[in-house]
Amino acid sequence: MNADEERQFREFVAARSRSLLHTAYLLTGDWEQGRDLLQTALASTARRWSQLRDRQQPEVYVRRAMYHAQVDRFRLLSWGRETVTDTLPDQPSVQGSDWADTVVQRQDIMAALRRLPKRQRAVIVLRYFEDRPDTEIAAILGVTQGTVRSQTHKALTSLRTTLAEAGPSAANSSIASGRGVIA
Repeated sequence: MNADEERQFREFVAARSRSLLHTAYLLTGDWEQGRDLLQTALASTARRWSQLRDRQQPEVYVRRAMYHAQVDRFRLLSWGRETVTDTLPDQPSVQGSDWADTVVQRQDIMAALRRLPKRQRAVIVLRYFEDRPDTEIAAILGVTQGTVRSQTHKALTSLRTTLAEAGPSAANSSIASGRGVIA
């Protein structure tokens, strides 16, 4: 970066750092982490400053860099994090169900999913297996959010009906109650 570019970068930082810091705070929920996030994004921007010709482009670049750095930081921090619970999750359920019932339930659920039309199956998989919001599902499938919601409703209705017809073991599964797909 030459002297003129360095001056332009310093002016940009002086003019926009307050607004960018507020964005960083909103992304992290903490002022100190927000400052660190902003510094990381500004360092990345400084390395690419000479490539950013349009003066609107640096702010977009910094905001995008902050978002991606926060996502990466969240992934690193959440990986391997343990959750404290009252009961051990690897213990058999209180209901006393045996593994054979669980296998049958899962087979019934998978068979019911395979019978759904492709779009409904995709919506259910994206929503309940991948935990994606309606906006992402709509973007992935190239449909509107209303279509996502209606396809979800139709698919859950069909799954509940199919599982109720399959018998009491499948009807008691979590999808019949609308809580998820896998018991």
